Amino acid sequence: MPSLDELQDAGADQTPWHDVWTSISCCRRRKMRPNLRANTTMANTADAIIDRRRLRRKLTFWRAFTLVLVALALISFFLLSGDGFSSKSAPHIAKVRVEGTIFENDELLKRLHDVEESAAVKGVILTIDSPGGTTAGGEAIYEAVRKLAMKKPVVAQVGTLAASAGYMIASATDHIVARQSSIIGSIGVLFQYPDISQLLTKLGVKVETIKSSPLKAEPNFFNPASDEAKAMIHRMIIDSYDWFVGLVQERRNFTHEQALALADGSVFTGRQAIANKLIDELGGEDKAVGWLATKGVDGKLPVVEWKPVEKSSLGRLFSESALKMLAQYLGIPQESAGIVRELTGERIFLDGLVSVWHVDGKPVGAQ
Repeated sequence: MPSLDELQDAGADQTPWHDVWTSISCCRRRKMRPNLRANTTMANTADAIIDRRRLRRKLTFWRAFTLVLVALALISFFLLSGDGFSSKSAPHIAKVRVEGTIFENDELLKRLHDVEESAAVKGVILTIDSPGGTTAGGEAIYEAVRKLAMKKPVVAQVGTLAASAGYMIASATDHIVARQSSIIGSIGVLFQYPDISQLLTKLGVKVETIKSSPLKAEPNFFNPASDEAKAMIHRMIIDSYDWFVGLVQERRNFTHEQALALADGSVFTGRQAIANKLIDELGGEDKAVGWLATKGVDGKLPVVEWKPVEKSSLGRLFSESALKMLAQYLGIPQESAGIVRELTGERIFLDGLVSVWHVDGKPVGAQ
């Protein structure tokens, strides 16, 4: 059979041969197309299988990673919650700490309520280490402890200090245990305010005030308090003081004269306090557990601390950042943010009437 080139050279008179060759070439191409399509389909299928396997491996990895994260979160939750749910669901003696400056602490009040409602709690040790705080805060916790003590035996175990509102809360329990060197007492109320009028005068600043009556917003920072304002505050302090003395009188079975004699603001060591009947026993937690045993609580039960809810890591991060920004604003190194925390801690500003022995919560001479 002549080639295609020979047919082209032959000219137009060889057109039939050209048509025959063209027909043969088309048939060959038609036979090859199904094979090409089949090969392409197989290649696409192989690529899809490979892609699916890759995707499956990725999904398996991320599922495993998620499970690990969930497991770590659960472990962290149980660690942060102290002894976890298992120890709190079994019969035990609950320990609740009242430390630092006293405020109307909603979290602590809820915790005391939860202890009260828990069927697993057979007795309560209230561990107190506080210089006092706001009178309203002490009153709120006092009432919560009294409500708790109506259902379960409650004993106070004093550490270094239970003064002022701290002692008020201790008196809400039915038995007070303290160390021989613990500091007890400081029964009383005070009201403090700064007078920056002389500083403003030196700076050339004068604050003008227009008010509806002379005692409105008195005393204030900008002017020395008038005698009338001082008398008003004194009446308020004496009223709260009488209420505080009445609590001590009732809870410690004192006569009014006995309570007044101890309510001059004095502080006592544990040895002096037991002699004055401000506490009931000298010792530590073992003595507290021993007293609970006299109230029908099994002394062999584990003591489980009901801790406050931990602040989230994000919240701590924001707090640290704020302290560092404040330190930078004050012109001190950011590494000194801890000093700023001590200077601007929640103990520095106490609104309203205060029942406190030592504002920074540390006994004189403590490091």
